[in-house]
Amino acid sequence: MISIFQMEDEQSATYTVDDALISSGFGKYQILILAYAGIGLIAEAMEMMLLSFVGPSVQLEWNLTAHQESMITSVVFVGMLIGAYSWGVVSDNYGRRKGFLFTAIMTSGAGFLSSFSPNYLSLMALRFLVGIGLGGGPVLGSWFLEFVPAPSRGTWMVVLLAFWTVGTIFEASLAWLVMPKFGWRWLLALSSVPSLLLLLFYAITPESPRFLCMKGRTMEAVDVLGKMARLNGAELPSGKLVSDKNIELDEVSESATLLNATAKAAKEEENDNIKEDEGSDFGGFKSVSKLLSPKLLRATLLLWMAFFGNAFSYYGIVLLTSELSNGNRICAKQEVESVHSNNSSLYKNVFISSFAEIPGSFVSIMIVDRIGRRLSMASMLFTSCVFLFPLVFSRTEILTRISLFGARLCISASFTIVYIYAPEIYPTSVRTTGIGVASSVGRIGGILCPLVAVALVHNCHQTTAILLFELVVFLSGVAVMFFPFEMKGRRLNDTEADMH
Repeated sequence: MISIFQMEDEQSATYTVDDALISSGFGKYQILILAYAGIGLIAEAMEMMLLSFVGPSVQLEWNLTAHQESMITSVVFVGMLIGAYSWGVVSDNYGRRKGFLFTAIMTSGAGFLSSFSPNYLSLMALRFLVGIGLGGGPVLGSWFLEFVPAPSRGTWMVVLLAFWTVGTIFEASLAWLVMPKFGWRWLLALSSVPSLLLLLFYAITPESPRFLCMKGRTMEAVDVLGKMARLNGAELPSGKLVSDKNIELDEVSESATLLNATAKAAKEEENDNIKEDEGSDFGGFKSVSKLLSPKLLRATLLLWMAFFGNAFSYYGIVLLTSELSNGNRICAKQEVESVHSNNSSLYKNVFISSFAEIPGSFVSIMIVDRIGRRLSMASMLFTSCVFLFPLVFSRTEILTRISLFGARLCISASFTIVYIYAPEIYPTSVRTTGIGVASSVGRIGGILCPLVAVALVHNCHQTTAILLFELVVFLSGVAVMFFPFEMKGRRLNDTEADMH
């Protein structure tokens, strides 16, 4: 009799993707996923950082106005705004792999071709396409997140986002070596190489088991989880893999005699809904409407504010590293050409400030799983305000370098944590759409940053520019304090019903 009961228990036993991830642990399989996603972040960081170097060189070579130079940066963010939304919808409906495949093709292709741009308009068009490709960056973050066990999720997401720092430092080093001898075209061409690496290794990347399970493709999910367990030297839990939807349906049924019939009918209905969802979400409007549902509305709106503020401030501080000193020279009535003549100083300043992101990553690792996501973001944003404040009164070279270094350290830490928090608060069905739309809102901050703040510096309104950054950073800090969910140590949700 005991053996019969044991057999029945084994047949009725179930486990979720979270259970499988915890039993397998973080091992060799996740390291390979981390390496691939990390290359994607390096590629994105390099394509973004090169704007600090290419803009001034192109302005000098083609005699562009300051507005035309700033548009080279802004057009990339316009592309990213479109791409972040589009690739998020694609990934939530057709898979994470398809999402980052198309982004890698577009980024590497348009990035390489932009090095051959014969004129300003062709450069703008190709950098716009690069921006659309770069907009898919958050897809890789969500993909990696869905392979990480909940207890260590915050720490490993910080490690992933540290690859962005590697990319910024590598790009500054590359510019320092390449630009003086070979010019901006070689920098554009070489900076497209990491995106090409994503294409070379694409064939061996697995689909997210959480996405597969959510879409009802449990056999494929079990296959992926099985490979993960074997490579990590672990075993999957006994029983049958189920999604949160299955669990909810089982909990609803209170009658043991009707349980099998209810589950079977519900499974058939779920499969019908899955097929309907795959073909009916034209343009992603259904997914976006879920982001504004009563349970997610507050979190979504506050997340958009946080992304806007972080993006506006981060890219503003990066641009200010060169633009603030250039603006001081212009306002001191020196020759405009001197702005472009001291390239060595420009590369050195950007190179030094990029290293601020290394301690920023360490700070993120230390606090994100200890004091929580909300308090971590708020403390970093408010500290960034403190670092920027002295520049309102004085902008000597040493003070400017120290203040921007400290501000970039804090804002990069905050940006890292918001990229951890964003995919955590959304259910699997709309996760990449949610972070994609939030990232698009952030890109609006990136578009406005060079057009508004940097323009103020060029027009000798440096104090106004600093105060603008102070205000945006402070309001972002206030917004994150009101986030409704704290996700430290909590498992990811597959459906809205799990959220509380």
